[in-house]
Amino acid sequence: MQLTLWTYEGPPHIGAMRVATAMSGLHYVLHAPQGDTYADLLFTMIERRDARPPVTYTTFRAQDLGRDTAELFKQAVSAAHARFQPQAMIVGASCTAELIQDDPGGLAKALDLPIPVIPLELPAYQKKENWGASETFYRLVRALAGAPGQRPAREPGQRPLCNILGPTALGFRHRDDLIEIRRLLDSLGVAVNVVAPLGATPADLGRLREADFNVVLYPETARSAAEYLKKNFGQPFTQTVPIGVGGTRRFVEEVAALAGIDPAPVLDGPGSRLPWYSRSVDSTYLTAKRVFVFGDATHAIGIARVAAKELGFTVVGLGTYSREFAREVRAEAAEHGIEALITDDYLDVEAAIRAAAPELVLGTQMERHVAKRLDIPCAVISAPVHVQDFPARYAPQMGFEGANVLFDTLVHPLMMGLEEHLLGMFREDPEFHDGVGPSHLGGKSFGTPADEAFEAAERAPADIPPTPAPVPILLDRAAPWSPEAEKELKKIPFFVRGKARTNTETFARERHLPLITLETLYDAKAHYGR
Repeated sequence: MQLTLWTYEGPPHIGAMRVATAMSGLHYVLHAPQGDTYADLLFTMIERRDARPPVTYTTFRAQDLGRDTAELFKQAVSAAHARFQPQAMIVGASCTAELIQDDPGGLAKALDLPIPVIPLELPAYQKKENWGASETFYRLVRALAGAPGQRPAREPGQRPLCNILGPTALGFRHRDDLIEIRRLLDSLGVAVNVVAPLGATPADLGRLREADFNVVLYPETARSAAEYLKKNFGQPFTQTVPIGVGGTRRFVEEVAALAGIDPAPVLDGPGSRLPWYSRSVDSTYLTAKRVFVFGDATHAIGIARVAAKELGFTVVGLGTYSREFAREVRAEAAEHGIEALITDDYLDVEAAIRAAAPELVLGTQMERHVAKRLDIPCAVISAPVHVQDFPARYAPQMGFEGANVLFDTLVHPLMMGLEEHLLGMFREDPEFHDGVGPSHLGGKSFGTPADEAFEAAERAPADIPPTPAPVPILLDRAAPWSPEAEKELKKIPFFVRGKARTNTETFARERHLPLITLETLYDAKAHYGR
């Protein structure tokens, strides 16, 4: 196990918590040490849920390790059943309790409770959060969906029936995506049988077999369960994730084919506002902008397609931390003529972003911090995310309205970045600098500290030479920049500034220059411009 400052995914029992918290009537007993209750904050503080997760912790302490921790676990299971009266329970161990090897499943079975108790074996040192969510959902479906067999025959004239699989608690925009997809299915004339895990009960999982087919929104969570339902109940499932206009249209066509209905009424509808902008003259500023995409596999693939095919960007980096979906991401990267980055080390991602020198980063909250350090615009398009990415407003990522949200998400950082660049470019202009008042007030200064500093600089004698900065000893690293060179670098547009800095530092390093001066910047520009 690698210790790190940041991590893209938590341990697998966090994934199990996401499924348990999403459902009703299900309780999770987690064999865990004191302190692991921090996980509750992920839901109450970051997602801002109005109730704590349905999880009971054994919270054993150091002194308990010399006693009977197995008995402590059995007491916790019995107490949770008596207090919460759930329809079903899941039991398992956290990464620390896994080392004790108390066998939560066997201990719970020995209690002979009058409800289904599903044991979870989540290897914390080999697997991570998304796998834990997928495995938990799969185990629940396998235990509660009923004996394998043919689904009931559809009554004549009855609407096609589907299940929606995948949305969980703490899922990135899952709540809003679900609203949008339900609306889309209703427009097609398809009824929804069960949505799971989000909002489902254990009894609802027993009705999954009644649907004609399954809609898989998040393969990281639901693909294993969908494959089980297909094998045992003959239910096909969708392969297309409805991200972007193109993805949504393909999704509508796939659902219509599974349901045996005409997709035209939805495809001929108003759709999204994204396509008209991509065809407009105003969008030429965005054409061929270099973007780096990183996130979970579902969103990374979907957003890369939107960026390249619907907004005209050039994808110069594509990667995921979802190793279980590495094959799919590599195939998508090949479509863009690049090699996929498969890693869960944020330092590797930062190095790849530096090397690619993109003009926009589309990633997780980790890449938001990285892009800020590199002075590159960034938008968050995937978990892990923070509280600001769980908006109270309606903001889906999927469907036609989701395409509108993505339109704003991808375009705004570049447009606002252009404005910031223009402000910076004119900040020292004699007519427009910060010390000059508004033109409609006659340009009168308000006497702020910035104004006074500017005026003092203007009044300073010109014949006093500046004190030369000491020349540092250059080691195996980038040479320092002189103030004049840094000032000139800031005049370069933000979307190529990173590339200019990298090229100049490489130029200086190859020539063993101790300091990057204004002349070095110009020489590097001429060298790489040949």
